[in-house]
Amino acid sequence: MKNFFELLKKDKKFVIGLMSGTSVDGIDAAIVEITGDGLETEVDLIAFETYPFPSGVSQRILALCQPDTGRVDDICEMNFYIGHLFAEAVKYILKKSGIHTNDIDLIGSHGQTIHHLPKETNTDHNLSRYPSTLQIGEPAVIAHETGIPTIADFRVADMAAGGQGAPLVSYIDYLLFCDSVKTIGLLNIGGIANLTVLPADGMFDSVCAADTGPGNMCIDAIITEITAGTERYDKAGQRAAQGTAHQPLIDEWLQHPFFQLPPPKTTGREMFGNTYAMKCLEACRKSGLSDNNSIATLTELTIQTIVNYIERFIAAQNPIDTLYVSGGGVHNRTIMQRLDELLADTSVEPVDNSGISADAKEAIAFAILANETLHGNAGNLPSATGASVRKVLGKFVCP
Repeated sequence: MKNFFELLKKDKKFVIGLMSGTSVDGIDAAIVEITGDGLETEVDLIAFETYPFPSGVSQRILALCQPDTGRVDDICEMNFYIGHLFAEAVKYILKKSGIHTNDIDLIGSHGQTIHHLPKETNTDHNLSRYPSTLQIGEPAVIAHETGIPTIADFRVADMAAGGQGAPLVSYIDYLLFCDSVKTIGLLNIGGIANLTVLPADGMFDSVCAADTGPGNMCIDAIITEITAGTERYDKAGQRAAQGTAHQPLIDEWLQHPFFQLPPPKTTGREMFGNTYAMKCLEACRKSGLSDNNSIATLTELTIQTIVNYIERFIAAQNPIDTLYVSGGGVHNRTIMQRLDELLADTSVEPVDNSGISADAKEAIAFAILANETLHGNAGNLPSATGASVRKVLGKFVCP
């Protein structure tokens, strides 16, 4: 292992960022060359791969996310097993890229969120009194099995300071995308959709960020149900494009209390997971909608929650000039086309147009966060998360 102080002295570092999101479809791994730190950070993506979960693992993770099926013994075991899979993802990308383990200085691992309870979160079970979050994927296992120092568990320090624990990528968005002339929006459409807004020539405290609501989560859930698991997502938005959205149902769903909350705010599978999606599908079927019309309606819900959030909370103060889109939703042509139609005064583009890979963006973010932690730099933005102070994020584990 490289000495901790030797790492600090290096001008350039090779860092692996690991990310598994609310879609629970695999582990994104990015090898990133990072020069400098803080506002001097420069990044170069060397390699990116997605390591798919073995058969049955996604279902086991999703079972952990539900209070009625998340047994404590399963959580305990899966924490270590997912850590092993994250280590396998590291070995996988190193083998595919031809890079040796000894060339990697650091790993930054987001882990796999199985439950997230920001302040005053109403769930089907109770009103959470103590804000909390839980990511599994034991970093001690990652560090041991790879031989690489690992920083993980980034969200808890922000929540300890009264924050939502998300979105943490907002700090990285500022480092990489702030512009002196244009107001930039960074929209990530994963299982949940989140948006960072960087006002033109703004400082840290001007950044606004929040989850806007469901991204692909509900769409994926109803497609899995409709096809009995033979399909897990709407490839390129083809099924939504063949259907017609039912606006009366969307108008009803838009009354959900979360959509009325101002930023900062976060949500997750606890609020918009399988239970919510099945209720929406049931409502679609009661309204006599075909399968494709149901998919189109849930897709349009995602689109309208994003657009409504922008129009209600962002547009008047900071009209967005360019909206860069990342995450799985960037490949859904129906979503992209509708965003372009509804946000007529905004240039809607895949973030690839900026030189940053749309698929790799969040894995890159956690590589950079690890580098920031190594240098003792705070990695959260209180204006984005609601924390009382800026905090150094993550826990450092030696191999």
